[in-house]
Amino acid sequence: MAEVRYEAASRIYPGSEIPAVNSLDLDIADGELLVLVGPSGSGKSTALRMLAGLETVNEGSVYINNVDVTLKPPQDRDIAMVFQNYALYPSMTVAENMGFALKQAKVPKTERAERVKEAARILDLEPYLGRKPKNLSGGQRQRVAMGRAIVRSPQVFLMDEPLSNLDAKLRVQTRTELADLQARLGTTMVYVTHDQVEAMTMGHRVAVLKDGILQQVASPHELYHRPKNRFVAGFIGSPAMNLLDVDRVDGQLRLCGAPVELTAEMAAAVSAVDGTTFGVGVRPEHLQFTSDGTGIAGEVMVVEALGSESFLHVRVQHEGRQEVLVVHEPGDTAFGRGDNVTVVVDGPAHVFAPDGESV
Repeated sequence: MAEVRYEAASRIYPGSEIPAVNSLDLDIADGELLVLVGPSGSGKSTALRMLAGLETVNEGSVYINNVDVTLKPPQDRDIAMVFQNYALYPSMTVAENMGFALKQAKVPKTERAERVKEAARILDLEPYLGRKPKNLSGGQRQRVAMGRAIVRSPQVFLMDEPLSNLDAKLRVQTRTELADLQARLGTTMVYVTHDQVEAMTMGHRVAVLKDGILQQVASPHELYHRPKNRFVAGFIGSPAMNLLDVDRVDGQLRLCGAPVELTAEMAAAVSAVDGTTFGVGVRPEHLQFTSDGTGIAGEVMVVEALGSESFLHVRVQHEGRQEVLVVHEPGDTAFGRGDNVTVVVDGPAHVFAPDGESV
């Protein structure tokens, strides 16, 4: 187990002036499962590969257990990496695949067999040790790839979108197993994904990146309820937060004609900010339908009925243009496409300054 630290670490690819990872400062605690998440091109996989030694660190440093590994080759970092592609040897059995790295390291045969057997027990792979990869399901192959990492007993596990090739049901099952496995092993894990639901359900903390820059690192709860900026607010949450541009008129913000209720602290923060255009965000679960004639008038465009909950996309008029608000309803909904409805805000609103930062 180990602590990991990035200190102003940057990666600039040849021929590009813009860093793929730009001055990353990030501390990862011993035994923590930290998830790097962001859209395509955000630098999350590059940051992971910098830690693995597969990408050059052009500026700054990377530390594992307070040892500067910036210039060390991958084999000297005591890490194990699992890729999106399982990369199993088709001619080898499960046991041979899992023990291959130990064989290359000249680990005695008896010890190698014991470590493979223990990893197989942890991953429920004991019945398959004699099989070859072609006779395994996708989920079983991914567990073999994880077993190959586990047998090495590394200081840090690195996971680069390991569940991307699995179908939706198996992906949910496997991510639960993986989070449980990390908790039982207690080994530091850095996990990369573009799926924010996966990030929120697995990570002790989540680091959100955009264009190579760290936007926020916090617990899933804090990211959801206290996003640092407009990008994080819109990226974290499924469905995404409703975000609209709002002009400040006579010191007041109005959402689709209705005043935005702010705490005294938020109102003071808004007053102290220069500029007139703010972003106002409301989570779908903080919008409700009302029949008392007050609120925001709109028309239902789409109903996503999921059984235990429904999401309704409502077309509204906001400052002379059409916008869409997503409203969450528990269980089934009485509304359908084309229905005229009225919506009210029933929960906290998030306000973002003209520069995108939370006020």
